[in-house]
Amino acid sequence: MEVNKNRWLIALSGVGIHISIGSVYAWSVFTGPLQEEIGWSLSDVSFTFSLAILFLGLSAAFMGHFVEKYGPRVSGVVSTIFFAAGMAVAGYAVSIESLWLLYLGYGVLGGIGLGIGYITPVSTLVKWFPDRRGMATGLAIMGFGFAAMIASPVMEYLMVTLSIPATFYILAAAYLLIMLISSLYLEKPPEGYSPKSGSQSDSQSTDTQAAPAEDLVQLTANEAVKTKRFYFLWLMLFINVTCGIAILNVASPMAQEITGVTAAAAALIVGVMGVFNGSGRLIWASISDYIGRPNLYTAFFVIQIAVFGLLPVVTNEYLFSILLFIMISCYGGGFAAIPAYIGDIFGTKQLGAIHGYILTAWAAAGLAGPFIVSTIYEATSSYTLTLYIFTAMFVLALIISLLIRTDIRKLNAAADRQEPSDARSEGTGSFVNDN
Repeated sequence: MEVNKNRWLIALSGVGIHISIGSVYAWSVFTGPLQEEIGWSLSDVSFTFSLAILFLGLSAAFMGHFVEKYGPRVSGVVSTIFFAAGMAVAGYAVSIESLWLLYLGYGVLGGIGLGIGYITPVSTLVKWFPDRRGMATGLAIMGFGFAAMIASPVMEYLMVTLSIPATFYILAAAYLLIMLISSLYLEKPPEGYSPKSGSQSDSQSTDTQAAPAEDLVQLTANEAVKTKRFYFLWLMLFINVTCGIAILNVASPMAQEITGVTAAAAALIVGVMGVFNGSGRLIWASISDYIGRPNLYTAFFVIQIAVFGLLPVVTNEYLFSILLFIMISCYGGGFAAIPAYIGDIFGTKQLGAIHGYILTAWAAAGLAGPFIVSTIYEATSSYTLTLYIFTAMFVLALIISLLIRTDIRKLNAAADRQEPSDARSEGTGSFVNDN
């Protein structure tokens, strides 16, 4: 069958959506100006971001079925409307100094747009790139990681030259345009799609060509949540994000306390962490196409056990920075490889819905991580105990990453016996390398 869309432009459209909604990570740019101009407290302003992340997780979970039913184009447009409307309402809320309207606009409406927009291109790209799942999802999610680096200076410039409300209005219009153009190009691949190899164009493909190995089962979201490996995957993401987002939240003061660097040097470290957060998403996810997702996550946890175990005792600022960069690349890579992992072990039938359910781990971690690090620091006036607790959490994650292979081995055994129906009844998933 003929395909009229170029899958690399589909990937670029996914980047367009993610680089727009990923601007949520630049929220801290608004914190100081909102406190100074309106007089809101730090906790009042910060709660806006927490609310947006909460609704990201909730909407991703509840709207996953919507994405699968109506397709990426409709879902992308819905995400665009919610996110742009949230930005516009936030601008109006600031102009009338209404904190609750800011929560409704940026936190609720914007958060819903975030959740739908996050899963829409990811589930689509997995289907367009069955041969390079990790690379494709890593490419889109890389945009989410890099977005703050692009948005922060733009936001700062607009607030200085115009005003805070005008900044929100301009961003709303810009993201409306970028996301709408991106969404309208998105489309599911046709049934039986398989990418052409060699010199032939990706814009055309036929179902007569050799396809990558098919997924052995195609579970629905409701079937997936009844399997052990769903909860193994949820826990692995939860631990990875809890520890990563906690360190992101305190990277600057922690670096100053442990290594004695200046505030300016610590700010530079945080800025470079953004580069590793974004690039790690593409690099690690691409590596997973070659070594397999189970091996990648096991490697993540082994690496981070070493990193978090060393951080409390490393006083050299350069070594400390390198450890933080490695850690944050694993944090970003964990986000990027999860959709491909889902496709591997559950199939792509309802990948968007399953991904949405898994992303509730992000919402929970967004609350747990900062709470753990702030509570322990207030009790001990040190980050040392927190880092050792996170080391222990990664030991648990490593154990889980080994346990999930049990289901994978069952699947491979069922495939060897040519009993895919038994594999389905046992709740095992599609092939994924665990060697």
